[in-house]
Amino acid sequence: MRELLPFDLKTLEIFLAVCEAGAMAGAARRLGLTQPAVSQAVAELEGRMGLALFDRSVRPLGLTAAGGVLRQKASALLSEARQIVPALKETEHGRLPLIRAGLVDSLTRALAAPLAGRLAALAEQVSVLSGLTASHASALLSRQLDMLAGVDELADIEGLERFPLLTEPYVLLLPAGTEPPARVDDLARLARRLPLVRFSARSKTGIEVERHLRRLRLDLPRRMEFDTPQGVTATVAAGEGFAVTTPLCIHEAGVDLARLAAGPLPGPAFSRSLILVARRQELGRLPREAAAFCREELEARVLPALRPALPWLDAIAVPDGAAGTEP
Repeated sequence: MRELLPFDLKTLEIFLAVCEAGAMAGAARRLGLTQPAVSQAVAELEGRMGLALFDRSVRPLGLTAAGGVLRQKASALLSEARQIVPALKETEHGRLPLIRAGLVDSLTRALAAPLAGRLAALAEQVSVLSGLTASHASALLSRQLDMLAGVDELADIEGLERFPLLTEPYVLLLPAGTEPPARVDDLARLARRLPLVRFSARSKTGIEVERHLRRLRLDLPRRMEFDTPQGVTATVAAGEGFAVTTPLCIHEAGVDLARLAAGPLPGPAFSRSLILVARRQELGRLPREAAAFCREELEARVLPALRPALPWLDAIAVPDGAAGTEP
């Protein structure tokens, strides 16, 4: 059985008025109510909560610890509630009040500005946040984001729709002039003279690379690791090591490709897929259209910039008008 909330918005409004006035009588005057009505509303709220919200031994009224928490939460809740009607009125003009999108780090340089521009045509306000996919996944589930583009951290979560963006291979990245190893054994020998620059285990890329190295039976020393593609790529360009990375991570770093050498990763195929995820049926066709826009940007602007330096990029697959999927 669903548990009923112990308050409604009107009761919270009365509670906040008492907080601000410091007395029941002052709150009653502000709200145009009688003092007994205000006192009764507060008493019923405390009864349903099972907690005292005000310290009645002091004047003006003080808040208990529970009352302080409720004041903070109620203020935020009422602020959100007051925005509902203006937001609904905006939909009459075919525009949303706010769209919030998350981008995994390796897509920021490629998509942040063009995607923000595309969404700005559809909403009064646009927020595009960069970072690790795991953080964005949590924000999507807690409704702090409306969509995210990254690796799929939410494969087992129902109520979401997914639209593929791109599949790309993991590759070897080395300092300029370094010959890429052709076999797994050569990779182990390379690591004896040039350390592996790792992605942090906080990132999905870092976790997947470590799993792949274990499959190859490679136990490479740990010396340096980074949360971002910029850190990994810049360190390799400085001649401090080599990395297992992806073409988009290389592009994200914005490092002169002349300072780098790259080659296919020896051993079995190893790739990652990027997708756009949104809550099902909440934004209509917008997630599908946003995914199509992202694919077009990657195909038209990003891959052509990488292909001259990475001739094996035929292994990258950009879906053509792919349909969304649901669990």
